[in-house]
Amino acid sequence: MPSLDDYIEEKLISGYSTFTREEALAELPLSSDAFTAALTRQISKKKLANPRHGFYIILRPEDRIAGAPDPARWIDPLMKYLGLDYRISLLRAAAMHGSSHQAAMVFQVVVPQQFRSIVIGRHRIQFIYLAPGIFSETNRKEWLASLKTDAGYAQAAGVELTLLDCIRYFKRATGINGVAQIAKDIGDRANPKRLAVIAQHFENTSVRRLGYLLDLSNHKKQADALQPFAQQTDKYTPLDPSVRPLIEGLSFSETKDERWRLDINETVEIDF
Repeated sequence: MPSLDDYIEEKLISGYSTFTREEALAELPLSSDAFTAALTRQISKKKLANPRHGFYIILRPEDRIAGAPDPARWIDPLMKYLGLDYRISLLRAAAMHGSSHQAAMVFQVVVPQQFRSIVIGRHRIQFIYLAPGIFSETNRKEWLASLKTDAGYAQAAGVELTLLDCIRYFKRATGINGVAQIAKDIGDRANPKRLAVIAQHFENTSVRRLGYLLDLSNHKKQADALQPFAQQTDKYTPLDPSVRPLIEGLSFSETKDERWRLDINETVEIDF
């Protein structure tokens, strides 16, 4: 009679590193209670990890120190199990596209539904909510990239979408200085026309901030592609809205950038 141990071994031999409760129960002659008890034993032996109810990751010996394999290896089957579209973005996507400064201590995934973060072993998966309408407009196949792992492929933001996601959620991308470094590292890889098209789905303030940061890094073609967005407003907004003026009601700073309609209230530091 095949056991859960046998099932796990067969999965690994077949090249699979994840399975669902429903899949296993359909193949094993176990009652629901017996299966749950067997799962509990495997998890306690650190042979399985359970990031979401009903979804299990098979841990190879080399995975057990970190508590789980790299999330890139199992995020795609997890999201398919949840029936949800997604894109890996921000710091992990920036690192994938060549921003060597990004250690990507957190694995960030943009989704059209509210989810709590997953902390599993040394890994932290942060789900960033984006309204379903805007998500569907931006999560187009031609604007995405594939992150290859030994377990297959995961869906990630392309260079242009990564830059725009980082500036929209700049606080989660280590702040304005962090995004400035990302813009410097990968900005020249962005297709200017595609960048401008995708930018239409982002807030004007975010687009102007990105344009300013691209200018600082001398990525002229990419910055020029976004410059028309600055012509759509006469209002000056702070480069870093998280920095407040010392006295409420006063200007954020004495330095204004007319090209991008920005109040430069933060000194940007970039490693060249």
